[in-house]
Amino acid sequence: MLRIALKFLFYDKAKSLGALLGIVISTFLIGQQTGIFLYLTDSMAALASNARADLWVVDDKTTDINSLALLDARKARELASVPGVARAFPVVVSGGSARFRTGKNAGVQVIGSEAPVFPAGPWHLEAGHPTDLLRDGAVSADRFDRKALGGATLGTEFEISGKRAFIATQTAGARGFGAIYLFTTLERARYYGNVPRTKVSALLLRLQTGADPRQVRDQINTSINGVRAWLPQELGWSTKRTLLAQSGIGVSTGTLIAFALVAGFFIIGLTLYSSAIDRLRDYGTLKAIGADNSFIRRLILLQALLLALLGFALGYAAIEGFRFGIGRSGALFAFTWPIRLVFVGITLLISLTGAVFAIRRITQVEPASVFRG
Repeated sequence: MLRIALKFLFYDKAKSLGALLGIVISTFLIGQQTGIFLYLTDSMAALASNARADLWVVDDKTTDINSLALLDARKARELASVPGVARAFPVVVSGGSARFRTGKNAGVQVIGSEAPVFPAGPWHLEAGHPTDLLRDGAVSADRFDRKALGGATLGTEFEISGKRAFIATQTAGARGFGAIYLFTTLERARYYGNVPRTKVSALLLRLQTGADPRQVRDQINTSINGVRAWLPQELGWSTKRTLLAQSGIGVSTGTLIAFALVAGFFIIGLTLYSSAIDRLRDYGTLKAIGADNSFIRRLILLQALLLALLGFALGYAAIEGFRFGIGRSGALFAFTWPIRLVFVGITLLISLTGAVFAIRRITQVEPASVFRG
C-alpha cells in the first residue's frame, strides 16, 4: 500500500506540494503564535517565578506581581514568628526614569533585596558577580534591554530619577512584561524610589528544612491580617490570569491559532479532494480489480499521513528557526515535550481530517465507471 500511496502522491506533484505547503504553513503559524504566547506569559510572571524563595507575601488585595502595594515593614517580624519560617527577606520594587548621557530616557523598575543573598534577583547573570552590586550606585541590567537603555553596557553611568547609577553586572533574559528591570540592593532601591524604611513591596520567605510550604502559607493567611502568602507558582499563575484578562493577549493569540487550523483544514482538504477528482478513474480501477472502500480509505489516509509527517518536519524546522531568530533579540521561550506532542497531534488532525473530503467522494465511485466513455 505504501508504494501505491507514493505513486499517487508523485503522480500529481503540484497538488501534493500544495497540500504539503498547507501543512507547513499551518504548523508554523500555530508554533509561532504559541511561542510568542509562552514568552509573553513567562515574562508576566518572571519576578514571581525566578525569585529564590519558598513563599511570597504581598498585600492581601494583590493578584499581580507587577503591581505591588506597599506593606508595613514590621510584618517581617510577625512572619518570622510563624512556625516553619526561617527568615523573611524584604523586597522593594520602585519605578523610576533612567536618563543617559546620550539623551536617551527610559522607564525602569528598580528591584532591591538584601545582599549578599539577593533573593529577588538578579537571575541569569551573564557578567559580573552579585557582590558587585554592593558598590555605590551599582545596578544590574539585562543585555537585551541595551537598545532601550541607549546602548548602555557594563560600566555605563547614568541617572535614575536624577540620582547617580552605573551598570555593575549584566543578565541575559531577566526581563519583565513591558518593564525594564534593574536589580540592586534593598537600601539603594529605597533611595531611587523614595520608599521609606517603614515600607516594603513584598516579603520573601525561606522556610525551615522539612517545613511544608502549603501549611505555612495557610497559617499565614489565617493568622496575619493585611497580607497574603503565595507559593511562587501560584502567584505566577494569578499574575498571568490577571494580565490576560486585562490585555486580550489570549484572545488574539487564540484567534490566530484557530485561523491557522481552519486554513489548514480547507487547504489540505480541498487540495486532496481536487487531486482525488483528477484520479477518479484510477481509484475506480482499484475498486474494479477488487479493492473495497476500506482499502481506498486506508490508501487516502496513508497519503495524508505521509504529507503530515513531512509537513510537520519542515514546519517545526521553521518554528525552531523563528525561535532562534527572535531569541537573539531577547524573546526567549522553549517548547516542552508535551507541547511538541500537541503540535504533532494538531498536524495529524489537520491532515487526516482534510483527507475526509477526498474519502467521501472516492468511496462513492462505482467500479463500472472506468469502463464508460
